[in-house]
Amino acid sequence: MSLCSLTVHELVTLLQRREVSPLEIATSCLQRIEAVDARVRAFLTVTAEQALEHARAIEGGRGLAGIPAAVKDNLCTRGVRTTCASRILENFVPPYDATVVARLVQAQVVSLGKLNMDEFAMGSSTENSAFFPTRNPWDLERVPGGSSGGSAAAVAADEVIFALGSDTGGSIRQPAAFCGVVGMKPTYGRVSRFGLVAFASSLDQVGCLTKDVTDCAMVLQVISGFDPMDSTSARMEVPDYTAALTGEVKGMKIGVPREYFGEGVDGAVKEVLQRALQQFEALGAVVEETSLPHTEYALPAYYILAPAEASSNLARFDGVRYGLRDETADNLLDMYGSTRARGFGPEVKRRIMLGTYALSSGYYDAYYLKAMRVRRLVKEDFDRAFARYDVLVTPTAPTVAFRLNEKVDDVLAMYMSDIATIPVNLAGIPAVSIPCGFVQGLPVGMQVMGRPFGEADLLRAAYAFEQHTGIRALKPGLEVA
Repeated sequence: MSLCSLTVHELVTLLQRREVSPLEIATSCLQRIEAVDARVRAFLTVTAEQALEHARAIEGGRGLAGIPAAVKDNLCTRGVRTTCASRILENFVPPYDATVVARLVQAQVVSLGKLNMDEFAMGSSTENSAFFPTRNPWDLERVPGGSSGGSAAAVAADEVIFALGSDTGGSIRQPAAFCGVVGMKPTYGRVSRFGLVAFASSLDQVGCLTKDVTDCAMVLQVISGFDPMDSTSARMEVPDYTAALTGEVKGMKIGVPREYFGEGVDGAVKEVLQRALQQFEALGAVVEETSLPHTEYALPAYYILAPAEASSNLARFDGVRYGLRDETADNLLDMYGSTRARGFGPEVKRRIMLGTYALSSGYYDAYYLKAMRVRRLVKEDFDRAFARYDVLVTPTAPTVAFRLNEKVDDVLAMYMSDIATIPVNLAGIPAVSIPCGFVQGLPVGMQVMGRPFGEADLLRAAYAFEQHTGIRALKPGLEVA
């Protein structure tokens, strides 16, 4: 078995025994990228020379030291271009690292580069990248999900050992489900957003995509914690997440919201989830049906709030300070308009226009203010549920990965891909997606949601399930000539 196919904790053990070196691991991953990425297209930038140079200088064996990884291309990386998969930032090179990137550097993680995404994190399939779509390693004719599709595909294809992504409405969890990996969206405020190029600031959260739950706990441990550079960062102690991986869920109370198993959720996906819930019961957990009655209003509320914040956040990309500039414009106003027209793709333009409209005079109360009230109702639903249950379990996505171009022209169908994940972002709570079965050879994700700052409970439940199934051992059949 090649080194690139192993997990973080397996490689750490080998490094501690001095059976392998960081250079050998990095070389294995780079060889894998060279062998398969022409088909998967997970990477926008590969930093091979820097990675090998760094790996030679690391001893490895402590924490994440010597482990190769890559990050979504909306996280700033000093000296390495950060494009957000957009033409408007195609040649932008940040002068600083995002806090999560700096923490990986401090932990001596070996960076392999930047990963593809939907432009400015707006999408559910990574088909909105300005450069090329990423493909699902389980079926190259299907999407990997989005917007962190490059991150999920790279982990599933064994191009990296783990990856970082961002999650505004499901952008870590939904691609994790489609690609059969673990994806963690932490509590809002648990992980610093400094250096994450903003889409919707009250919803965005940085998280990780890993090969198993143990790796998720290890990576989350490193990237979590207070950051004075982020005004939304929480001053809360970070627990030892690996201590939660006991394999025991006896007596744990699991709520199953009926609204997440209704119309629009594929019947085969429901069957896989029902079997997973039976597995929890067999392990001694108490599984009960419950209700989150305002769930149906979460999607429309999100598509008012997120575009409204995007309209404000993306106003900075005007051709003046950085990024693309139309040098042929005759005056300042024309330069603004033509730069943005050339630099932004169709989905980004659509959301900017939606958000600007929702915030405009005469419509603010009718749309934005009403959506904020719905957001509060969604949060109160979760508060009531967590007064009774330790975690809630739902499908991560209503279907398995769909085919490339299948939903490109049907905006509503594309938006519905995130129907099970969006409420989590509105409420600011943590959630993790883990593989729980297959439908027609494609992975199905199970979403486990928890109380604010209850990541340890999520990891405990997810780990116990993972340890009693053989799903983790299955890999996509990406043959290499």
